[in-house]
Amino acid sequence: MEQLFGDMWDDYLKLNPLAQKVYRLFTERGEAVVNDHIALRTFNLPKVNMDRLAKVFVENGYEEKGQYSFEAKKLNAKHYEAKDTRAPKVFISELKVETFSKGLQDKVAHFVDQIDESTLLDSHFVMSGRPWTLSYADYQALLSESEYAAWLAAFGYRPNHFTVYVNALKTLPSIQAVNDFLEEHGVSLNSSGGKIKGTPEEGLVQSSTLANHVVVKFSDGEREIPSCYYEFAQRFPINGSEYTGFIAQSADKIFESTNTSKD
Repeated sequence: MEQLFGDMWDDYLKLNPLAQKVYRLFTERGEAVVNDHIALRTFNLPKVNMDRLAKVFVENGYEEKGQYSFEAKKLNAKHYEAKDTRAPKVFISELKVETFSKGLQDKVAHFVDQIDESTLLDSHFVMSGRPWTLSYADYQALLSESEYAAWLAAFGYRPNHFTVYVNALKTLPSIQAVNDFLEEHGVSLNSSGGKIKGTPEEGLVQSSTLANHVVVKFSDGEREIPSCYYEFAQRFPINGSEYTGFIAQSADKIFESTNTSKD
């Protein structure tokens, strides 16, 4: 698992160089940056649904700890935790493909059909990238129905964000302090639903950067589109124990860090 998370981090930095800048800003203050969780995206088709993606983590000791529903974005999600509480949590969401147009359903089915079953057995499938051919025209068609579907079609299987565990920071004691620090250094934050999502009473407050834009190769040319973002999470005790789950309403707005409408 340590090797897999390390490889995912290296891949993630290629799509999100801003994360490297933010990471360096923290470490230059003497901070040791701890990763709270990663997030993966998929479709709810049997071949690649969230249970299939979770398999590599479950086989290495992770357990399902929470289920979530995002009605507006037509998503379901689960999160998983390792017995070692120092290990990152894993948040996996899936698009409810059947709730979209036949055009989108057909495109997604065509993408998934291109995946070689044998590659799903590789522990690194969850960071293998895009395993299908995609045109920019198809990307735009998906975008008209679902920002999530378009992002997944373009980038495939890899974390779309890592998350700084704010509780482990010594010189920045709150999400507000983190946000102020980042904005002082020119980092733009996702303001959808407010820059800070959640409340201490709910057990979790979060914020995030906006996604970096990177050049992506499509079958009909190259285009610059939003890629990955960096998240920040501060956790609070609920009934005497630190809350380890997620708040659906907050996560709903965090998803929008990759929206093209925030160009």
